[in-house]
Amino acid sequence: MPDLSFRKLFDLSGKTALVTGACGLLGRRFAAGLAEFGADLVVVDLDATKSADLAAELAKRYAVKAIGLACDVADSGAVTDMADIAERFAAIDILLNNAASKGSSRDAFFAPVESFDLGTWREIMSVNLDGVFLVAQALGKKMADRGRGSIIQTASIYGLLAPDQRIYEGSEYNGRAINTPAVYTASKAGVIGLTRHLATCWAGRGVRVNTLTPGGVASGQNEEFNRRYSARIPLGRMAEADDLVGAAIFLASDASRYVTGQNIVVDGGLSAW
Repeated sequence: MPDLSFRKLFDLSGKTALVTGACGLLGRRFAAGLAEFGADLVVVDLDATKSADLAAELAKRYAVKAIGLACDVADSGAVTDMADIAERFAAIDILLNNAASKGSSRDAFFAPVESFDLGTWREIMSVNLDGVFLVAQALGKKMADRGRGSIIQTASIYGLLAPDQRIYEGSEYNGRAINTPAVYTASKAGVIGLTRHLATCWAGRGVRVNTLTPGGVASGQNEEFNRRYSARIPLGRMAEADDLVGAAIFLASDASRYVTGQNIVVDGGLSAW
């Protein structure tokens, strides 16, 4: 076997990555990590101006090529158009399928399971699961036709585990009481199952498909939530967004060239209990 440069396995120079939900908490850091390792970028989010601004910022900081596109991933026509425009920029080698939604109403999103509205359920599923499928379908077909590509789909620890309801006692997010609704759990479990299915469909055509599953990420939670959640974690703290980036780089790069259909869980050990 010839000697390999293991460091170069992580090099993304000459590749182009597309990140959906790129202007969000995790998306921004995923995009930055991919760019730092040399990938050109297609930055995709709902807001065209924010997407373009982030693309310009990352292009300047990391000396890569980048464009920003607006797309509602729940709209099949918009996804088709976005994929075609992205491919005119460059052949997409890496898809970080990251877009997700809490819906248009936080009150409806955090409603008790007994009174959760079906319309809200479908609105969230249209992004968190339907949208993931539509983007994977549109870009995965192009990857499979070329015989190469890596797709990484963001799930959640609550796609694997049910939430411990005790951690929500006295817990708030940006000043409001919170929970994890069933629709979120169901949508993220669906992403994990979809990943495995697509991995077996496209493995013979050179496309790898894997899931990246974060544990709870610190953002706007109050101290009580942080304390209760961290008490459940073997490493003793919530994740920071940057804790997820290394796993994303691994899955995007040739360092994971023999990895497909897997769920890489970055949860501080929560699922080990």
